[in-house]
Amino acid sequence: MARIATKRVDDDSLAIRAAWLHFAAGLTQAEVAERLGVSNVKAHRLVSWASQSGAVKVTIDGDVTECLRLEERLCRRFGMSYAQVVPNLYEDGLPLRALGIAGAGFLKREIENSSDKIIGIGHGRTLAAAIAASPRIDCGSTRFVSLMGGLTRNFAANPHDVMYRLAERTGSAAYVLPVPFVANSAADRDILLSQRGVADVFDLAMRADLMIVGIGTTEPDAQLVGAGMIDLEEIREVQAGGGIGEILGHFFDETGQPVETSLAARTLSPDLASLSGRRIVAIAGGGAKIRGIGAILRSGLLAGLVTDEETATALMADETA
Repeated sequence: MARIATKRVDDDSLAIRAAWLHFAAGLTQAEVAERLGVSNVKAHRLVSWASQSGAVKVTIDGDVTECLRLEERLCRRFGMSYAQVVPNLYEDGLPLRALGIAGAGFLKREIENSSDKIIGIGHGRTLAAAIAASPRIDCGSTRFVSLMGGLTRNFAANPHDVMYRLAERTGSAAYVLPVPFVANSAADRDILLSQRGVADVFDLAMRADLMIVGIGTTEPDAQLVGAGMIDLEEIREVQAGGGIGEILGHFFDETGQPVETSLAARTLSPDLASLSGRRIVAIAGGGAKIRGIGAILRSGLLAGLVTDEETATALMADETA
C-alpha cells in the first residue's frame, strides 16, 4: 500500500512538472516528453491529468515534490522563514519567465493576505518580469513604495524601475524616489533626502511591512552598471574589496560580510542597520547569480527567497553556501 501511495505522489509531481513545461514554458507535448524522458503518450496523459484535476488555471496550482524538498532545505540552511522554488523551464541565461511567474504569484498572495500594508519594492530585470506577469488586482489600501533612488547617474529614468507599471497593474498608490541611485557625496545624499516630498517617500520606505528585492552581481556587466546606476570604476572598487553580491545597493563578500566602499555613504536606499530584522524577500536566480545569491543568503538579511529549481540545487550543492 505504501508503495502505491508513493507512486501516486511521484506521478502527481511529474504531472505538475509537465504542466509547467507545457503551459508556462510553451513546450509542445512532444518536447515535454523529451524533457521528462517519457513517451509522447505518457506526456499527453500527464498534461491531461493536470488540466482535468483543476491544477491548471490562470496559474499552475500545484507543487513539484523535488521543489518542496529544496524549499525546506533552503530555509533550514539559511535560517529563512519562507522559500519558493519553481520548476525549471530550461531557459537560457536569466530565468525570467519562471521567476516572473513565481514572483507574480508571491505578490498576489501577499496582497490578498492583507489589504492594508506598505510593500517596499526594489528594481531590476527579475522584478520587472514579475510585475509584467502579474494580473490586474484590487489592492485595497495597500501602498507600494520604491526602496531605492530611481534615476541613473545622468538623471535618465531607470529602465528596470517597476513602480509605474505596478501602479498601472494594481490601481494602487505607488510612491517613487525621484532621486539618483547614488549621490555625488554623502553630503549630497543628505541634502537630497531632506527635500520635501523625498523625505516623506523615504520615511514610507523605512516603514515597509515587506520588502521585495532583487539580487545583483558585481561583474562589469551587472545590471547596476548596464542601467547606468553606477559607473564601471565603482563596481571595480567593489570587486577589489571582495564584493560578489548586491542587495538594495549594499555589497557583500563570499562569507556574507558587508564590503565597505565609497558607494556605501552615497547610495539612496535604506542603510544596513535599518534592514536588520526586516521582512525582506528576494526574487532571484540564474547561473550567473549563484555566487551573489549565496553571499546575500549568508548575510542573514533575507527572510525569504523565490528562485528556480536549478539555482536552488546549485546553492544547496555549494559547500561554501
